[in-house]
Formats: sequence, C-alpha cells, structure tokens
Amino acid sequence: MIYKVLVEFSKEFLEIKENQINIGIKSKPFKGEANREIIKKIADHLGVPPTLVRIRSGHKSQKKTTEILQ
Repeated sequence: MIYKVLVEFSKEFLEIKENQINIGIKSKPFKGEANREIIKKIADHLGVPPTLVRIRSGHKSQKKTTEILQ
C-alpha cells in the first residue's frame, strides 16, 4: 500500500484518511532521526513491524511517499 505523508514538527498526532497520512513528530530532521520516528509511528499505528514501512521519496522533505510492504 502506498501513502502520501505530510509531516508537521513539534506536534504529536497521526491520522490516516484514504491514502494520506498526516503525522506530527517531535524529532528534529537531523541525520535521519525524523524519518526513523515517522517509520516507527506508522508501523505502530498499523500494527506492522517497522521493517515493512519504507519511505520511497521525500527523505528530506515534509511531503513524503511511503510504502507498506506485505
């Protein structure tokens, strides 16, 4: 499943609407910390291991595309 992700900083939330995930994170975008938190939060919310969540594009952007592998 492919999702578009919109990231907001300094907030804590996660909402999914169809193929869009809006997520708030506390980590700073430094050395991949923010991306790791995004992957972990999405995996926890969907009940899958973090190894099945991949960021396909937008590694350095607030707009990302993620893929949930099955």
